[in-house]
Amino acid sequence: MLRWTKLARAAGVMAMGVVLGSAAQAQSSGEATAIMGATVFDATGAAPRIANVVIRNGRIAAVGPKVRAPRGARVIDAKGLALLPGFFDVHTHWTPAGAPAVTPQIANAYIAAGVTTVNDFHQSPESWAPRRQWLSTLYAPHVNMTARTSTPGGHGADWADQNTTKWVNTPEAARQAIRELVPYKPDVIKAFADGWRYGTAPDNTSMDVGTLAALVDEAHKNNLKVGTHTVTVDRGAVAARAKVDFIAHSLQDREIDAETVALIKQAGTVYAPTLAVYEPVKPGQKPPENPQEPRFQQSVRKFGYALKNVKALSDAGVPIALGTDAGMPNTPHGVSTLREMELLVQAGLTPAQALMAGTANSALVLGLIEDRGTVEAGKRADLVLVAGRPWAEISDVRKTVRVFIDGRAVHGPGVTLPKANSEAAMPVVRVKALVDDFERADGRTNLDTLRTDDMDGGIDRTVQVSQVIDRAGGGKALALAARMAVEPDPQAAVILPLTRGSVQPADVTAFRGVRMELRGDGGPYKVMLNTLNGRWAAEVKAGPAWTTVEVPFSALARMAGRGAGAGPWTGTDVVEVEVGGSRDGGRRLWLELDNVTFY
Repeated sequence: MLRWTKLARAAGVMAMGVVLGSAAQAQSSGEATAIMGATVFDATGAAPRIANVVIRNGRIAAVGPKVRAPRGARVIDAKGLALLPGFFDVHTHWTPAGAPAVTPQIANAYIAAGVTTVNDFHQSPESWAPRRQWLSTLYAPHVNMTARTSTPGGHGADWADQNTTKWVNTPEAARQAIRELVPYKPDVIKAFADGWRYGTAPDNTSMDVGTLAALVDEAHKNNLKVGTHTVTVDRGAVAARAKVDFIAHSLQDREIDAETVALIKQAGTVYAPTLAVYEPVKPGQKPPENPQEPRFQQSVRKFGYALKNVKALSDAGVPIALGTDAGMPNTPHGVSTLREMELLVQAGLTPAQALMAGTANSALVLGLIEDRGTVEAGKRADLVLVAGRPWAEISDVRKTVRVFIDGRAVHGPGVTLPKANSEAAMPVVRVKALVDDFERADGRTNLDTLRTDDMDGGIDRTVQVSQVIDRAGGGKALALAARMAVEPDPQAAVILPLTRGSVQPADVTAFRGVRMELRGDGGPYKVMLNTLNGRWAAEVKAGPAWTTVEVPFSALARMAGRGAGAGPWTGTDVVEVEVGGSRDGGRRLWLELDNVTFY
């Protein structure tokens, strides 16, 4: 069963989704584990010391040099090993474009690295319920689902639909966005507040301080922490004035000034610099053949600012947390969290400070410090045993021996991962023939999924409106109207997910194709079936009169470009039906759609 923990703290209540499922539940009452003789770095500020730790019912029951193993306990001889709280990563993206690319393998990578709590910034709120259920079947870290907000045309809104990333540009819109997100039970809110494109592309729009402050205030009223995508010093000051809980990137356009340092410290804002994603030459990469190439020199210069700024903030007493942006290019899950600690030391922090960033500081900013992040009696038994002395040599964090989540061993000698940890996808489901007749009053499909818009990406995006309208003669239909962006291959389309959040694949092999009623400006249009292994499409046309269009699966051709994939059509991994089209830049497109069904 899926487990959830709501933490009530004197300073406020922070609800966090705790994801560790039936396969990895804490030990039953009466069972105990005793870790004996480890050198404990407890992340409370105390010096490392040799101690014994007893785990019972998923929590730390006792810690100390004289603690004895209970009768019948499983005893682990940890002499010569270091015991630390499980590591945190407050900034990850569990995206299919990352490495690894699918949820079970991502989970494996984190637990193998001793990472026991992460924030995921990638998926839409519609996906959280099925993803939480999926994670409950795995050995996995606790995954906090993060809701995304940005400005129209801002970073994060330049590719996503408005369910995946809420678009806000006024205080009123920011408050409304939080209210719309609350029913999904987010664990954290992310605001893409800085439109600076790292000096390598035209800037996107940025969030003004009034809008950001309103967003933070409304989130705090709902017991939610807020982190910002902020990458410039000036916008760091804006984040501080808005009292965001943490900055989730490096300020890297220049050296930070004393005034901005003071603002960030006074606001109580924590800094999670994601150095791992910015490292100019990452582990395993070869340096460029021409180190003087301007783009590379720019990345070196920005990384230098990033290193100096985290050191300046740390020296001023600003708490440093650990985030990586893992899932982005060349920033793999799991090992990047460990690399981040090494880079913090490269920036000038001590190994102990880097360990604090990856444990207690990150727990503190997420409102979880009363539950985990330190090795203390009563805390959740999320622990990692490593060989070496990482408080003296930070690279020893890579020498993972055992990992515990909720008191259960999830990595190390004798651990066998559940079968679900080796699967590439959720179990396949079969869906009913009728996808959407647009008659539901709540705006959802007949499969109880949320329709979304799919436009081209970029700052200047195609403007489209899709809405349910009355159909002449009775009933409802979906109308889509769009003005195309002036860019190559602009697109306007509506997506009908077959499962919530398009996470769980559907088997449509019981059918021969997809049928719909369509009318429009003459076309052409594309009927697309999106799968876990790429997109498939067929071209259709429709004029002002309603016509019934049938697209047999045999007529589908694999689409090139975004998410192209490989291999033949199977019909066993379909996640969406999509209908739309393209026109020349500046032109308009319209269509009306009804009774989408498999036949």
